[in-house]
Amino acid sequence: MQADYTKLRRVGQRLASAITDEHPEAARRVRLAISKKGVPLQAAGFKEVLPIDGKSRLPLVEEQTWPAVPCLLPETAREVFQSFIDDAIHHDLLAKKGIASKLSMLLSGPPGTGKTLLAGHIAARLGKRLYVVRLDSLISSMLGDTAKNVRAVFDFVAGKDAVLFLDELDAIAKVRDDRNELGELKRVVNTVIQGIDSLEDRTIVLAATNHPQMLDSAIWRRFSYHVHLGKPEYELRQALWQYFLGDDEALEEDSKVLAVLSSSLTGADIQRLALAARRRAAIRGADLDFLDLACQICNQSDSEALSASKETDLRRYVARTLVQEHGAAQSEAARFLRISRQSVSAYLKG
Repeated sequence: MQADYTKLRRVGQRLASAITDEHPEAARRVRLAISKKGVPLQAAGFKEVLPIDGKSRLPLVEEQTWPAVPCLLPETAREVFQSFIDDAIHHDLLAKKGIASKLSMLLSGPPGTGKTLLAGHIAARLGKRLYVVRLDSLISSMLGDTAKNVRAVFDFVAGKDAVLFLDELDAIAKVRDDRNELGELKRVVNTVIQGIDSLEDRTIVLAATNHPQMLDSAIWRRFSYHVHLGKPEYELRQALWQYFLGDDEALEEDSKVLAVLSSSLTGADIQRLALAARRRAAIRGADLDFLDLACQICNQSDSEALSASKETDLRRYVARTLVQEHGAAQSEAARFLRISRQSVSAYLKG
């Protein structure tokens, strides 16, 4: 493959995905092999030249692998995502008809809602390399260097069959009338705008921000697609719990209760708590402890951590949270806690 490590890794990921069901161990070994940094290829003389900061000599972008975790989206975001993929796949056809749009998407929403994950899945669906801008090396304290680094990033990605992802875009594209900023900010924002405008329509640019209100209005106009990712709704939370707890049909009813309890959590929170519960169960050699998991969820949502240590107190706490705060039926709480409805009623009165 002519020492093309990027292509090798991309084909390796497809191979691993294709054989996962029938040959999980072989798939694991393939993923392990392609996750290495490619030292043998570099020793043979192959090394992609990435743009670097002139002072620190650190790379301004890094190539990241496609995500292995699925991206579960609410319906509105899923429709925009599919529309973007369709436009990218049929770009040549749309260009011939004179109706093609720029392949740029702005993702907004609080941390942990899946913006970075969605960017990775766009690259995976299109089979393209994913270059992520490194803000730690991009932003310089030296006057003028930040704008120079931004220009170098766009020069690098121009003409490449790849996806450029600008995370935390608000760090380099704030509103230009901010009186607390120096003229350097305006130069950086102008450079970002010019960089996006200079790219071909088929070049894919993705950006994400936790603070959309801070972005300059001219930046918004450079992105043809906008997706806001908020905290997941009930159905999506249920799907997330069921997937990360093992995607077992027997967990369907329990995942419904967990979805009720986790109304204030993000998708990243759900993934973290679910995998932690599975690790604890594996270490103990026992089944999942749903009572403990429910308490972890309540503690995550509550400013005051649960201090109760007795199992009875834990059940009482979860029962009250489910019924009194989230409006769940007493029978649903009883089934989840594996106790009688009369016990739930007693907990509520106690």
